[in-house]
Amino acid sequence: MSPNIGRRDFLRKSVIASAGAAAAMSFEEKALLAQVGADGGDASSEAAGGPPMGMIGNVKISRVFAGGNLISGFAHSRDLIYVSPLLKHYFTDEKVMETFEICEEAGINTAILRLDDHCTRIINKYWNNRGGKLQWLAQVKMTADDPLSEAKRAIDNGAIGAYVHGGVADSYAAGGRVDLLGKAVDYIKSTGRIAGVGGHNIEVPVACEKAGLDLDFYMKTLHSGDYWTASRQPENDNIWSKTPEKTAEFMQTVKKPWIAYKVMAAGAIGPEAAFKYAFENGADFICAGMFDFQVREDVIIAKKILAGHLDRQRPWYG
Repeated sequence: MSPNIGRRDFLRKSVIASAGAAAAMSFEEKALLAQVGADGGDASSEAAGGPPMGMIGNVKISRVFAGGNLISGFAHSRDLIYVSPLLKHYFTDEKVMETFEICEEAGINTAILRLDDHCTRIINKYWNNRGGKLQWLAQVKMTADDPLSEAKRAIDNGAIGAYVHGGVADSYAAGGRVDLLGKAVDYIKSTGRIAGVGGHNIEVPVACEKAGLDLDFYMKTLHSGDYWTASRQPENDNIWSKTPEKTAEFMQTVKKPWIAYKVMAAGAIGPEAAFKYAFENGADFICAGMFDFQVREDVIIAKKILAGHLDRQRPWYG
């Protein structure tokens, strides 16, 4: 996509032409298209109503931005074994780059992607071949013997920052090796990039705060248990926010930006309820897995929630 393409032209081509005609659009998508106007003029995503922005370190990031599990062909799909292969077939290079373009046109400026050959190849292809500007925040792993090489590789490939994978951080926090997380954070920050730590368990930010790690942000899961399978098959449900009330309570004491993830409980909670719950319980940013056809509606939902009344006690950070 040319960087000079207007929002009006882009929406007409990518929504009307490719989404199965105007009749297939949701109410929100029609409203977003109408905002562009009929005078033929261009409008920036900000003018057309993209999500509000915040700051992590010196980097401006949209309050809602894109997750990368879907693009990587990896889904928390409970016992549906066909879902991850289906995603790999759906998200061709062309579809991934189209999704990135839609994100940028809708005002999303950042995506979290895993550090692997597929993701580094495709984000560089998007930047180099499409002129894309989407920022990449990298999810990296580490070992006790090699805490830095993945972070270095992400930075060498253009990431604006990196954070330690939640499952890895869970393990190190439980094993009393927060010092290793600190090594990764210190290295990432030494390169001028933003650095964070992920976690599914609340013990991760608790341990990091106790150790005084100088990180820029936390990635911490947050979703309610208000969905059908949560109370019926809890051990097989991919519940990654088992103590949301405890998470919200502890994060009240944390004075660093908090990116909430898995807010829709792997597709079990709708974005309206999920986004409101996360922002009201203290999240400063939301990382949301989105298909191309969900991006615009999710942006509109987030904007409405953030512009409305929020029963939020935690101050905004970032």
